[in-house]
Amino acid sequence: MYSLAFSILFVSILILTLLVRFWLASRQIRHVLANRARVPAEFAEKISLASHQKAADYTVAKTKFGLLTLLVNSAVLVGFTLLGGLQWLALHLQELTGAGMAYQIGLIVAFVAISGLIDLPFDYYRQFVLEQRYGFNTMRRGLFFMDMLKGVVLGAVIGLPLLWVVLALMASSGELWWFYAWCVWSGFQLLMMVLYPTVIAPLFNKFTPLADESLKNRIEGLMSRVGFASKGLFVMDGSKRSAHGNAYFSGFGANKRIVFFDTLLSRLAPHEIEAVLAHELGHFKLKHIVKRIGMMFAISLGFLALLGFLKTQPWFYAGLGIDPMALALTGQPTDAIALLLFMLALPVFTFLLGPLSSLSSRKHEFEADAFAAKHTQADDLVSALVKMYEDNASTLTPDPLHSAFYDSHPPASVRIRHLKGAIT
Repeated sequence: MYSLAFSILFVSILILTLLVRFWLASRQIRHVLANRARVPAEFAEKISLASHQKAADYTVAKTKFGLLTLLVNSAVLVGFTLLGGLQWLALHLQELTGAGMAYQIGLIVAFVAISGLIDLPFDYYRQFVLEQRYGFNTMRRGLFFMDMLKGVVLGAVIGLPLLWVVLALMASSGELWWFYAWCVWSGFQLLMMVLYPTVIAPLFNKFTPLADESLKNRIEGLMSRVGFASKGLFVMDGSKRSAHGNAYFSGFGANKRIVFFDTLLSRLAPHEIEAVLAHELGHFKLKHIVKRIGMMFAISLGFLALLGFLKTQPWFYAGLGIDPMALALTGQPTDAIALLLFMLALPVFTFLLGPLSSLSSRKHEFEADAFAAKHTQADDLVSALVKMYEDNASTLTPDPLHSAFYDSHPPASVRIRHLKGAIT
C-alpha cells in the first residue's frame, strides 16, 4: 500500500518536473529569439549585432540540447527504478561476485559505468559539435579521452576507499551510521579543498606563476588593500580545452591560490582583470564561501538522516522498482541499493527547490559586485563583464522566469544596472 503510494508520488513529481522544465525551456527559447534582432539599448555601443545574435543562437542550441539530454536521463531514471533495471543489475552481479563488500562496491561501480557510457555520446557532442559550432572548442579528441581516463582513475583512487568506509559504516555502526558517515564525508570534502589546487587540478591543467610583473603588482596591491593572503598567482592553460575565460581562487585556509584562465588575460585590460578579481575576492571577504560550505554540510546532514530512515523502509525499495523479498532470498545487504535509489530519486524531489539556491547565489553576486566597486572602479568591472558576456556568448536577453529559476548570476542588464548605480 505504502509502496504504491510512493510510486505514484514519484511518478507524479517526475512528470511535474519534466513539464516545468520544458515550459521554462520553451519560454527561454521564445524570449531569446524574440529579442535576437536587436541589441539591448544599454549594450548597443559595446556589443555588435553579430555577437548578440551568436549568443542568442548559442543559448537556444544549448537549451534544445538540454531538453534532449533531459528526456534521455529521465528514461534512464525510469529504467533503473520503476522498470526494474537496478534490481536486474543487482541480481546478475550477485551471481558474479557472491556476497559481501565486493558485491556492494561492484554494484555502485557498475551503475556509475553504465551511466557514464550513456552520458559519453552527449558529452562528446557537446564538446565537438555544439561548442565547436560556435567557436569555443579548442580541445583535441585525444585530450578529451585522456581527461576521461584520468577522471576514471582518480575516481577509483579517491572514491572507492570513501565508498568502502561509508558502506562499512552503514553495515556496522548502528542506527546513527548516517551521522558517522556525514562526519567522514565532511572531512573528505575539507581534505579535497586542500588537495585540489596542488594535487588534483595539475593532473588536468598546467599552472604557471603569473609572469606579468605590472599586473602582478597591481593584483598584490588589491590583495593588500582587502586583506587577502594567497599562496601565489597562477595562469591556467584553459585555452587548450575551451575559448571561454574565467578567474577564480581555490584552496582552503593557508593553501589559497588565485588562478586566471589564459584566455581571460588575453582579452581583458589590467584594470579590468583587477576588477574581476576584486569581485572574486569579495566572495571570500564577505564569507560567501564559508556560508556555502556550511549550508552544504547542513543540507548533507539532513539528507543522510533522511536516508538513514528510508534505508529501513520496505516501501522505499518497492516504490522504486526493487522487490525486497527477491533480494532477501540472495542474502545480500541492501545498503548499496539504498544509496543508489536515494541518489536517483533525490533530484526529482528537490528540483522545485532550485530557485531558492539561485536566489541566494544571486544575492551573493550583487554583494561581491558592490565589494568590487568599493575597492576598484565600478566602470572597470562593467567593461570587463561586457567583454566576458560577449566572449562567452552569454545571452543578454534571458527569459526572466527561466533566469530566476536556474541562473546563479543575475541577468547582465540587471547586474550592470546595479554597478552603474554604484558609479553615479
